[in-house]
Amino acid sequence: MKHTLIASFFFCLLVVLQGCDAQGQSDADNPARNSDQIDLVFGVYTSDRPTDVVRQFRPLLDSLEAKLKESLDRDVVIKMKVAENYDLGIEDLVNGRVDFSRFGPASFVLATEENPGITLLAKETVKGEEVFYGIICAHADGSVKAVSDLDGGSFAFGSEQSTIGRYLSQLHLSQNGINADDLDRYEYLGRHDTVGMAVSQGRFDAGALKESTFNKLVDSGEPIIEIARFENVTKPWAGRAGLDQKVHAALSKGLLELVDPAALEAIGKSGFVAGDIADYDVTREAIVNNGTFFKKEQ
Repeated sequence: MKHTLIASFFFCLLVVLQGCDAQGQSDADNPARNSDQIDLVFGVYTSDRPTDVVRQFRPLLDSLEAKLKESLDRDVVIKMKVAENYDLGIEDLVNGRVDFSRFGPASFVLATEENPGITLLAKETVKGEEVFYGIICAHADGSVKAVSDLDGGSFAFGSEQSTIGRYLSQLHLSQNGINADDLDRYEYLGRHDTVGMAVSQGRFDAGALKESTFNKLVDSGEPIIEIARFENVTKPWAGRAGLDQKVHAALSKGLLELVDPAALEAIGKSGFVAGDIADYDVTREAIVNNGTFFKKEQ
């Protein structure tokens, strides 16, 4: 009798536990499940120093929490998950380890190819513009003053998944007569600031980085100059596949209506606008045609 009662107790406990999380859902999958609070996870990867990334995004996430509370009539807590690199950041959203992410265009394109259920919440604007710039920089005291001067030189790229640090910079080089075989050597260094410092220290003749990082390094006294620039579509904020529709709508609405000057200034943006996945077709084409940069001349 005693063994029967114990067995019955554990059977009932198992049923209760399964009922509590039968589908492994988070609060963002089923916001009606928790009457007090919705917990969300925001994903971002380190294109700059991790401490800078946290400092940049926390004010905006705090403002977004308040917007979501208004829309969902629930307390909302947004935690940050900072991935060490682009690959891990993409994997986090593709596999649903985060609820929404801020990506570069190339990472967004690659993520949607891996998981078509990923959606676009909004895209950033810079002074009302939906484009920003990548910079090819060289040492201020070096001999490289134009892209054509890179024949036989060295080049520092960013991450192998970076829009500016790889795909668009390699496209720009190729369009201006410089392909991989024309360079003496090149490396992928990862973060934008790492690229800028490598050029500043004379370890590479030139490198590709985003304009905001370039400006920050110049302002701090690093001896680098701009020799070329190219356009890039502003960054998308994306929601994971399976995100509850009400939460998705609230996130999108919250971003589009976000007007906190300090929070926006912290990430160097002026606001958000609605967008479409097709807005990133140029990036998609740059990825598809990236092999051109590596083709050997006949």
